[in-house]
Amino acid sequence: MAGDIWVVAELAEGGLARISTEAATAGRELAAAAGREVVGVVVAAAPDEPARELARYVPRVVAIEDPAAGEHAWSAVAATDLAALLEREGPGCVLVGATPDGRDLAGILAARLGWGVLANATGLSWSPDGPTVEMSVFGGKLLTSSAFTVEHGIVTVRPGTVTAVTTGTSGTIEPVAGGAGGRATGPGTDVPLVRVVERVSEAGAAAPIEEAKVIVAGGRGVGGPEGFRIVEELAAELGGVVGATRAAVDAGWIPYARQIGQTGKTVKPTLYVALGISGAIQHKVGMQSAGTIVAVNRDPDAPLAEFADLYVVGDLFEVVPAVLAELRARRT
Repeated sequence: MAGDIWVVAELAEGGLARISTEAATAGRELAAAAGREVVGVVVAAAPDEPARELARYVPRVVAIEDPAAGEHAWSAVAATDLAALLEREGPGCVLVGATPDGRDLAGILAARLGWGVLANATGLSWSPDGPTVEMSVFGGKLLTSSAFTVEHGIVTVRPGTVTAVTTGTSGTIEPVAGGAGGRATGPGTDVPLVRVVERVSEAGAAAPIEEAKVIVAGGRGVGGPEGFRIVEELAAELGGVVGATRAAVDAGWIPYARQIGQTGKTVKPTLYVALGISGAIQHKVGMQSAGTIVAVNRDPDAPLAEFADLYVVGDLFEVVPAVLAELRARRT
């Protein structure tokens, strides 16, 4: 597989998304193993600040300024700006986050350029023929290794796979004008730009759950929507955000945006507090990379007991109020 390693970044709240710092770190490590160069790409209406941030992770950043990115769905705008550039530069591998926008971008570029896609990478390594991508399947019960059979490929990197590390220096930034960008040939050439007419933020969401350093999650054991009040109290006291299991989301106790696990978000906080969560494999795959895992559950034999750093056997409605009282006492 010829060509360098490219990383396409996404934005969150106007800055660089955490998954993009992780993908950039993964790309840099992959490039070092392959003896190739790594290049970061930012497509935005105002790319200067995120480009400077990305330059802390990779030695070269292409900053594409496209006003359409501010008022249209990002993936289609980015694909339009990137297609001709990727065709011309011919990188061997492109990394992008396994997010809704990242998956859309990967699909559009694959259709336009005829490149292969390997999705939801949980690990990356380099072989003589190109990247080898590790993927978790069947709810985390099996790991597979896959490689491209074509010259160029796109990899979507699952959040929390890599710990983001800066280079300690600042790379170069190359401004590029977008909007009029060249069009690729082949199927899927004409991608309509979808205008964003309204943006709705979840009420009370302190931060995107993927970006949180502290997460307090509730499961079936909280008993209902009113049970999440104590989860929210502890999250607020710890300066974190609220997460949940699929069971809690399916029951309608909390929005899907808070779901962690195989069919939800993958997170990697410094501290993960699990309340009333058994720790089934479908949930484990979404939070097992947390720095420290603390759990409260009445069942001493729940699966979470096997991998939690601290496992408290008890009623969460007795344990958590005691923890809250201690935390508040320490502040006075």
